[in-house]
Amino acid sequence: MNAAQLDEPLSPGLAQFTTTHWSVVLAAQESGSEQAEAALAKLCDGYWYPLYAFVRRRGFNPHDAEDLTQEFFYRLLDRNYLKAVDYRKGRFRTFLLMALERFLAKEWRRVRAQKRGGDITLISIEQQDAEHRYSLEPATGLSPEKLYEQNCALALLEKALQRLRSEFEADGKGEKFERLKPFLTSDGTRSSYAELALQMNSSEAALKMAVSRMRARYGALLREEVANTISPEGDVQDEIQALLFSLSY
Repeated sequence: MNAAQLDEPLSPGLAQFTTTHWSVVLAAQESGSEQAEAALAKLCDGYWYPLYAFVRRRGFNPHDAEDLTQEFFYRLLDRNYLKAVDYRKGRFRTFLLMALERFLAKEWRRVRAQKRGGDITLISIEQQDAEHRYSLEPATGLSPEKLYEQNCALALLEKALQRLRSEFEADGKGEKFERLKPFLTSDGTRSSYAELALQMNSSEAALKMAVSRMRARYGALLREEVANTISPEGDVQDEIQALLFSLSY
């Protein structure tokens, strides 16, 4: 998906959302209910790798990075880091990074000397998978902060893509999704459209229309994901621009 497609105006009804990342934090902060805790844990699951990669880029070895990331999420889920949060302003990813940086500055030596744990279920981190993903990151050129921003952007793109895949599968069109997916971020060539149209027993015009609708739906889902990461007063288009910028590093 290119910048022009991301910058298309929001469709009516997409400007307001009842459940945002901040509302989940607020619910956990105020009620502490099991439902709020579960929602917060699920939310954190989408951010564990960007934070893990940030810790690794700060110079910690894989074992220490795993311990520190686990302990950070333990503190977050235990609501120790939610007490002073003003959910009405800021970006959720910025809050997480600021909280992690404070944690690293004050707690890392103590965390290394004690066992991880407590009564709260921690985010499941598969160290080998994490290290494999981290080994694919650029060795130089990106600061820990820029790497974090980039991984957060990629996580949003992936979440929107997974939601789109689920919608196609729910309609019994999983195979169609897989065939059209390469065209989400590429315009393709006339020959590639013609070849796929032949394989799908369709016309080029019908195939291009299907791709156009798929891109539009992907864009709408991405906007929802972006909107869920900012405060109610935040600007979705500004945040999308920030997302695009982070991917250009």
